Amino acid sequence: MSTPEPSNAILLFRDDLRLSDHQALTAAVQAGHRLTCAFIHDPHAPYPPGGARRWWLHHALDVLAKHLAGHGGQLVVRHGAAADVLADLRAETGAQHVFWSRRYTPDEVAADTALKAALTSQGCTVHSHAGRYLLEPWHVTTKAGTPFKVFTPFWRASREHIRATGLGDALPVPKSITFADTIATAPLEEFDLLPTSPNWAEGFEPLWQPGEEGALARLDAFLEEGAHGYAKGRDFPAEPHTSRLSPYLQSGNISPRQIWAALDRAEHLGQMSGRDADKFRAELGWRDFAAYLLFHNRDFEDIEFQPRFRSFPWRYDTNHLTRWQRGQTGYPIVDAGMRELWQTGYMHNRVRMVVASFLVKHLRIDWRAGRDWFWDTLVDGDLASNAASWQWVAGCGADAAPYFRVFNPMMQAAKFDPDGKFIRQFVPEIADLPDKYLAAPWTAPLDVLSKAGIKLGETYPCPMVDHADARRAALTAFDELSANETGAD
Repeated sequence: MSTPEPSNAILLFRDDLRLSDHQALTAAVQAGHRLTCAFIHDPHAPYPPGGARRWWLHHALDVLAKHLAGHGGQLVVRHGAAADVLADLRAETGAQHVFWSRRYTPDEVAADTALKAALTSQGCTVHSHAGRYLLEPWHVTTKAGTPFKVFTPFWRASREHIRATGLGDALPVPKSITFADTIATAPLEEFDLLPTSPNWAEGFEPLWQPGEEGALARLDAFLEEGAHGYAKGRDFPAEPHTSRLSPYLQSGNISPRQIWAALDRAEHLGQMSGRDADKFRAELGWRDFAAYLLFHNRDFEDIEFQPRFRSFPWRYDTNHLTRWQRGQTGYPIVDAGMRELWQTGYMHNRVRMVVASFLVKHLRIDWRAGRDWFWDTLVDGDLASNAASWQWVAGCGADAAPYFRVFNPMMQAAKFDPDGKFIRQFVPEIADLPDKYLAAPWTAPLDVLSKAGIKLGETYPCPMVDHADARRAALTAFDELSANETGAD
């Protein structure tokens, strides 16, 4: 009796650009399908990536294409609406199955629901799989069956769920993948993902290695160099205690399950203490929580989670916003962070909190302006995490920092960059100042400034606002908001 010919299937890559621990890929292979691996550059897709992520996407797709070629296959890249491109691919390949990894943002869920319905009506079977987060957003709820609104109980329930059910083993790259016949694919250069005039991403090249191999290498380097002491050292921007895995997670070059398994191994081998490993696991948990909030609150990306903040009187000062974006505020720790972002596509997490607080508290500029700038300039720009983090700092989100918490830039610099290594790297025009004045150059005597080659207001800006005055004004605005709310009751 002859063996039936394997059927053809399409594996649609989106934000899961890897072959290891890829549940949709493994399921398609185990089902015996001949695969056409595809990526669709859809100009009308929800939440188009910002400039920095477009740069990452180009390189990650190039790596994925080469990885597939090494297994005897190809990555078919097409341009157009997903429904139309999939119709073309099915006509060219005869595929009766489509496999993909699930997405969870509201508009993406709606788009995938509609796409699945259309494909199903055409006699095509859609297989969706997990893989982007530790848990899917419906796995944990309160005892009342409602979504959590605070991180700590959410993470406690998530840990209990993981302990009870496990995450499962991270999947290896399938040993043998059967591919369908080669078909036409578009060159990546056609999609203009890379900046050219000017090439503002030139500084990214030596810092990042987009793609699966780069992700695994970064994980190994972190475990060897920075994992020990992570819980405390992660707050110091000049120290090597942050993993810098976030852009790899964002593009799906690595899965959180792979990282979780690596943390378990590192703890077992003594590379990380239990405290360090648990802190890192909680950071993966915060990423899950951000996605969870957006999944259960459709407007979370754009609207204050706490309604009482929706009438806050934000200031709209384009000059102040531009100076913040360019790292010309006159506060060295803020300027260092903003310049790090522009030069590298990344910013240390502690510094992200400081620069965000400065924008929404010192300048009282709408948090959404900061969200948009980060979305365009971060290689790890993630819709849910970006919104959750900005709302946290602004005091209007779930688990928000109290509105009266205003980060003091000078104290933050003195505490977390005590020898000025971070500031000197990104604000070199004040590098010759003694440490005691580096966080606040305007406090240095004129002779010290002169010896360091600094003319405030010329070679380095004077502070654009006074910290004490700005803090007072912000607290007054927030207090008035609270008073108005009380009066309305």
